[in-house]
Amino acid sequence: QVQLVESGGGLVQPGGSLRLSCAASGSTISTYSMAWFRQAPGKDREFVSSIKRTGGTSYLNTVKGRFTVSRDNGKNTVYLQMNSLKPEDTAVYYCAAGPGSAITSSLWNDRTYDYWGQGTQVTVSS
Repeated sequence: QVQLVESGGGLVQPGGSLRLSCAASGSTISTYSMAWFRQAPGKDREFVSSIKRTGGTSYLNTVKGRFTVSRDNGKNTVYLQMNSLKPEDTAVYYCAAGPGSAITSSLWNDRTYDYWGQGTQVTVSS
């Protein structure tokens, strides 16, 4: 059982940066595939980024080059560094943990993940 708590969201102007954190407890994240999803008002939840147990990363095309996912297994925390933020990045961002054996092609699917945080709001607006 893993408990996930996101933090770091807030209001930022277009072009600004935020770093989201996902702190895990109850189990070590080193054995899990970790991911970030987001959900904007009136829209379905969408995949943003993932990082495998081995460190391999994947990104939604529209955030490539702007967002960077990382993990610190010693701190049991996953991060999402978001730069050059745009109004269309506005959403509630969720951290998720899934099987460490999950194949890359499954990491885009939210049904791959067993554990979810409560979400943190990111608002990009001038």
